[in-house]
Amino acid sequence: MEKQLTSETIYDGKIIHVVKDKVEAYNGNPATREVVYHHGGVCILAIEEGCILLVKQYRYPFREDTIEIPAGKLEKDENPSEAAYREFEEETNRRAENMKFLFDCYPTPGYCSEVLHIYQAINFKEVNDSLEADLDEDLHLIKMPIDQAYQAIFKGQIKDAKTIIAIMYIYANKEKLL
Repeated sequence: MEKQLTSETIYDGKIIHVVKDKVEAYNGNPATREVVYHHGGVCILAIEEGCILLVKQYRYPFREDTIEIPAGKLEKDENPSEAAYREFEEETNRRAENMKFLFDCYPTPGYCSEVLHIYQAINFKEVNDSLEADLDEDLHLIKMPIDQAYQAIFKGQIKDAKTIIAIMYIYANKEKLL
């Protein structure tokens, strides 16, 4: 266990809070820890007609389009289950009757507190009165066969970690999920 000695706020924004801490490491030596605190996010695995629902969107840090499962950031103290319903509807124009919690994952535990809550949309259908996507999002829905999505990982077409995890999960469990 490390002991925090001091903490300095580097940045306090809408999405992240960044600190630089001085700690005493497990062996007694001093160390510095730069940490990004984040409210976390929700990710939704959805299977429709043997295909996984994905969204294509531009990601500024990489200056490229990515292919991802529907997902979104949590607001401070927002219930992840409620956020999963909202994000799924905003990004796919589909409304789910149920969201089954699958698991949590830490995408970058070396420097970030973000937790991604992975859900599976159950009993969903396309609707005409869906919630609107965020104004700064340009999303394109893709329905991709599971085997094709699995191969897209190894072809470098899908690079997003949460999406790779979801595809691996469905690929390993497709007998139960389809």
